[in-house]
Amino acid sequence: MKKSILAILIAVLGFFSAAAAKPITVQLYPDSTFEGDETPEIYIYPAAKPNGQAIVCCPGGGYGMRAVDHEGHNFAKWFNDQGITLAVLQYRLPKGRTLVPGNDARQAVRVLRQNAAKYGIDKIGIMGFSAGGHLASTVATHYDATSRPDFQILFYPVITMDRSYTHMGTHDNLLGPNPTPGDEHVYSNNLMVTSDTPPAIIFFSSDDDVVPVANGVDYYTALVKNRVPASLVIYPTGGHGWGFGDNFKYKPEWQHELSTWLSVLREK
Repeated sequence: MKKSILAILIAVLGFFSAAAAKPITVQLYPDSTFEGDETPEIYIYPAAKPNGQAIVCCPGGGYGMRAVDHEGHNFAKWFNDQGITLAVLQYRLPKGRTLVPGNDARQAVRVLRQNAAKYGIDKIGIMGFSAGGHLASTVATHYDATSRPDFQILFYPVITMDRSYTHMGTHDNLLGPNPTPGDEHVYSNNLMVTSDTPPAIIFFSSDDDVVPVANGVDYYTALVKNRVPASLVIYPTGGHGWGFGDNFKYKPEWQHELSTWLSVLREK
């Protein structure tokens, strides 16, 4: 009996040690009033021993919801253990307001940058998953002097708004079912890349049946064409939406690839 209780205590302590510390909640527009999950804010997980890097994390969900756990909070400890501060973004969903998610993500970069000294930060990247990858790549290609990220990390991102190979749920939730060709062009982020676009690493699975892998390939091609440092990692299987899940066969591989990429980036 005593042995069983001890085993339980060890398991409980192990659970808490494996979890990230409770985040610090920071509202993006403290002088404005919002309701419920419409409140744009970031949940900051500061690294105990910061290496200078921080990441704004944009969970996916087709711009209709936010997968804040397996594409957000669950990444915190892994990044913190490497000295990287993570800020999980609760952005407002479009609901007919195309500009709103991008405005919130850019503001998140600004707010984190304003607190850089507090958290030991000198480089801020943006990371996104699926539609959150579209949001992250939007910030990486549509920014001003105060909101340009220093790097971008994209997991199975929606990149284009071209109806022939976009994810139509993401397309319609962001732009509406009948957008102008101009809007589709502006939010096709592979067409917005310039030589000033920040470095990127892109992850995909070949068998992704939700977001065609051509989204990642075309973005990578545009980055290379503009001489932007970029990496494209495509696994043979895995489908879509794996996030931080242990059921993804190549989890150790993407962790190694990303950790190495971030380490090399720090040396530049």
